[in-house]
Amino acid sequence: MAVTVCAWDPCWSARFELERERLATLLGDVAGRIEHVGSTSVRGLAAKPIIDILVSVDSLERLDACSAAMREAGYQVKGEYGLPGRRYFRREAADGSRLAHIHAYLCGSEGFRRHLVFRDYLREHQEEARRYGAHKLALTARGALSGEAYQSAKSELVSQIEARALAWAAR
Repeated sequence: MAVTVCAWDPCWSARFELERERLATLLGDVAGRIEHVGSTSVRGLAAKPIIDILVSVDSLERLDACSAAMREAGYQVKGEYGLPGRRYFRREAADGSRLAHIHAYLCGSEGFRRHLVFRDYLREHQEEARRYGAHKLALTARGALSGEAYQSAKSELVSQIEARALAWAAR
């Protein structure tokens, strides 16, 4: 399926809140913080219309024990999905379009911190967010890209922004 990037939509905040409530109910006390991250969490930033959610947990084993309930609720359980220390879940609509990506990490882990720093940096640096959004729109305007090709095409800029974000957070 080709990647779609669109202008920021204020409905994304409401979609996050609904998803957050679902996850809080499903995960109970296994979940600590449930945060809206990714491009849909940054006002004005063009994004794929998929809500990225960051969940802190006190135990990956306790989270893994919730896998059956997550599947029953319509989430795909993907395990680490290429990133050690993470648990990844997806939820799709009936037509197969993605609704949400859930990234769960141990509370206080580097993976959890990096997601928050990237989001907070873009929220505080609107010019950087505009440049990032323009880059994503330009990538998809050139023609249909698969998810993998899209990620690859934006990876250098993401790495540059992440480095600036981590330096900003360390100040």
